[in-house]
Amino acid sequence: MKMMTFLTIDKVELSGIIYKSKEDTKSIILSIHGMASSCFKKRDEIIAKQANDNGIDYFCFNNRGSEISKYIYKEINGKMEKIICGTANEDVKEGYEDILGAILKLKELGYENIHLQGHSLGATKIVYTYNRLLEKSEISNNIKSVILLSLIDIPGMLKVYLKNKYDEYVNLAKEKENAGLEDEYMPKEAFIHPISVKTFLKYTRDSEVINFANYGQDKKLEKLNNIKVPLFMRWGNVNEMIIQKPQELVEIINNTIQNQKKDINYTDGANHNYTNKEEVIAEEIIKFIISK
Repeated sequence: MKMMTFLTIDKVELSGIIYKSKEDTKSIILSIHGMASSCFKKRDEIIAKQANDNGIDYFCFNNRGSEISKYIYKEINGKMEKIICGTANEDVKEGYEDILGAILKLKELGYENIHLQGHSLGATKIVYTYNRLLEKSEISNNIKSVILLSLIDIPGMLKVYLKNKYDEYVNLAKEKENAGLEDEYMPKEAFIHPISVKTFLKYTRDSEVINFANYGQDKKLEKLNNIKVPLFMRWGNVNEMIIQKPQELVEIINNTIQNQKKDINYTDGANHNYTNKEEVIAEEIIKFIISK
């Protein structure tokens, strides 16, 4: 494995780890982490090892939403300048710039078969990005499968989590925005992580672009049904961040998704992060890829 740095399409400098198999391969898994996470995870190491053992390379990187809050460098007017980022301050839509930049870097390195893998919010970014890439056939033709681990309904989960406080916090965020305080943090009870006003509003008031996992209410799941390449989806069934029971959720998705090359299920005994089930999920992912 080795470190690799690249520029996103809007000139943000990001870094990650590439795990190379012993074989000379044109196939690679591109992994996108979730909220407040990073590419330095046991799960990534284990999936990467199984991928490498099967002649597939693996690349995971720290996108601009990694950690809670941090500085990253962005090229502005020809100079690299510090900007604040991280989970507390991110805009999920910028995942498109991050992922496309990584895809272009991988294509530059000679990879032709790219398997997009995302976990939690990373899965949200994958679905959003894939739908935008449909307009770019020269890129989308390189996407050979989509792997979504614990894709959750963030706007719906917030309504359940906050209950009767939901409208109160949304109104508070609007007031702070109107006062020019969108970079301030919301009260700690408003979210599972520290979160700025502007980011909280993107998950609530302005959630249209990411509100495509509205399981059980959205009868079409259009953004997911736009995925024509083989589609792999998994959730855990222990403390998973979903509203329905895992069995019910899997049934809903299987009955709604029309993809003929889908593998949609839950991993028994796994939590949201697949702790102690990394070997199981890795084996399922690699079997899925090589079988398609």
